[in-house]
Amino acid sequence: MDNTGDHDVVEPAPSKGEDALTVLFTQEYGRLLRTAVLLLGDFASGQDVVQEAFIRVSSVVRRQGIEVGIGYLQRTVVNLARSDLRRRMVALRHAPRPAPDAAGADVSALALLEGAQVIAALKTLPRRQREAVVLRYCDDRSEAETADLMGVSAGAVKSYASRGLASLRARMEETS
Repeated sequence: MDNTGDHDVVEPAPSKGEDALTVLFTQEYGRLLRTAVLLLGDFASGQDVVQEAFIRVSSVVRRQGIEVGIGYLQRTVVNLARSDLRRRMVALRHAPRPAPDAAGADVSALALLEGAQVIAALKTLPRRQREAVVLRYCDDRSEAETADLMGVSAGAVKSYASRGLASLRARMEETS
């Protein structure tokens, strides 16, 4: 076991058979997917967002390399997740209302999808609080990284995260 305390894994540069996008996909896909799923509360939508992000940044990665591409990729995943949530809200506003005495089919489907209490509690948070909590604590990013990805100041990240964690604690205590 390595006792140097250095746990950073240094990935080798792409070989002739690999391009930078393949290396970036291998290194970052799992982390980006986890972030997208936690932001959206839906695995399939998270996969779609991450795939779309890779498509959108592929030319940047091939031209400018992995280091530049990582930042673009992370920002793109957060922005695509926001867009997906906005589209959902618009669709919900314009969806036909079910009859008052009939439960919608989506009620039972959502009950199955929301088996995990944490994801259900995350869904109740306002968007900015959810983003701050997911990026800061679930995705283990620094305040500066989180602020950059959210497009806000580090102080705002602290505020959103603090309020979000307090709401999550209260929600989890209610369900326990």
